[in-house]
Amino acid sequence: MTDPIFWLGLSILLVAISLTALLTVAIPAFNEMGRAARSAEKLFETLNRELPPTLEALRITGNEVTDLTDDVTQGVQSASQVVKQVDETLTGVKQQAQKAQTTGRSVFAGVKAAWRTLNQPQNKSRRANRMAASGDPRSLPHEQNGNHHFEEVTSDLELNYEWEDQDESQTNKPSEPSRSPVRHDPE
Repeated sequence: MTDPIFWLGLSILLVAISLTALLTVAIPAFNEMGRAARSAEKLFETLNRELPPTLEALRITGNEVTDLTDDVTQGVQSASQVVKQVDETLTGVKQQAQKAQTTGRSVFAGVKAAWRTLNQPQNKSRRANRMAASGDPRSLPHEQNGNHHFEEVTSDLELNYEWEDQDESQTNKPSEPSRSPVRHDPE
């Protein structure tokens, strides 16, 4: 067993068996690597064809989303302006309604005073008697269509307007104490 040729032949045989086993295993692996390379090549070709149009479509979609966002922003701003206009209109309508209510009260007070005056007996009222006693020229009866108390109606309307003025000042300044109307009658 010391023969070197024997060991050399045995070594060559073992190397040949190892190479055969290696090639037997490597050939299918090389075939699979070739298939993977061909698949990768096909994938790269497909990406080369499909990716630029897809990227262009994504860019266009991004621009459309930006345009839609701008449109929505403008719509929201327009809606906000409409809401402000409606609010201003409602405020104006409320103010007009308050003015109409005040005017209606004044007209009602005037009609009420006129009705009282027209329905009073033809003799002078207590106030007219006081005014006559003081020598006020307004106390003299003025004859107009049978109405002897025209000046008294005018003073009653003035009194009602004083009430309305005080009502408005109280609604504008709720912190002030309420004042009773002052009637300016000469003594």
